[in-house]
Amino acid sequence: EPDVTIVSGLKDTVVAEGDDVTFRCQVSHENARDVEWKLQDVALQNNEMNEISVEKGRIHTLTLRKVTEQDIGTVMFRVGPHTSTA
Repeated sequence: EPDVTIVSGLKDTVVAEGDDVTFRCQVSHENARDVEWKLQDVALQNNEMNEISVEKGRIHTLTLRKVTEQDIGTVMFRVGPHTSTA
């Protein structure tokens, strides 16, 4: 299996409380396994507050819905040994 790397990393974002915010990270290969999103070192799951998806097979997206002050912190995307933070 080829080593999947991060082609385009996360970008720092400022958003108003109550708004949604989306983070995108592009990887080198489609169908990447061993992918993880974290907020403040807590692993995120796909649910009504966090939408995790993959566009065009290589663009991994995380949308945080109706963010609050408690959501301030570092977002991290990991694929295998490679990480990107914002």
